[in-house]
Amino acid sequence: MTSVLDPNEVRLTGENSFIRLAEQDGSEFTTRTSHWRVLYSPVGPGHALFVQSDLTDGHVAAYSDNIALARWLQEEIEAMIYPPFSDTGVQVVEADFERAGDARSFIIERVLHTGGEILLTWYDLTEPFVMHMPPGYAGRTHGVYTVFFAAKRAQVTLNGQLASGRPLPVDREGRESTSACLAWSETWVKPRSP
Repeated sequence: MTSVLDPNEVRLTGENSFIRLAEQDGSEFTTRTSHWRVLYSPVGPGHALFVQSDLTDGHVAAYSDNIALARWLQEEIEAMIYPPFSDTGVQVVEADFERAGDARSFIIERVLHTGGEILLTWYDLTEPFVMHMPPGYAGRTHGVYTVFFAAKRAQVTLNGQLASGRPLPVDREGRESTSACLAWSETWVKPRSP
């Protein structure tokens, strides 16, 4: 009989929504964001946002209300997802995080800091689907369970300036998706040490 228990160690549970924008299909992303709302991790709960965009002149920017969490995410998770976000030499700016909306229509994540405001907006959302990538998938040490709500349209605004580009279509094993997804109920696991 198959066990209903996952044998792996839980490292994090929460959300890791993202927006990746490009000018046209097949072109490089002009904006990448990785937005975290963490309920549990070894360094506690909190939020973090990593951004690289034409609005930041291609530089990585980091924001958090728990700097220890931001650094842990950089070292343990972002290094696997998108290595430029794992640079712990990047200053983490203290920020407040708010959400508005409903995944049936739109979601806005608002990040407020002393230098201004960042708005991440997902809308025209597809039907959600569950993804499970076990440890070892695509060469990653960690596995992840997540629920994706793909946004056909999304935008990133930094202090009133709109990032260029749009989400690109992505085929996820026959499911309609894009390069801009709400990734909720996300749990990262890794094999237990012997």
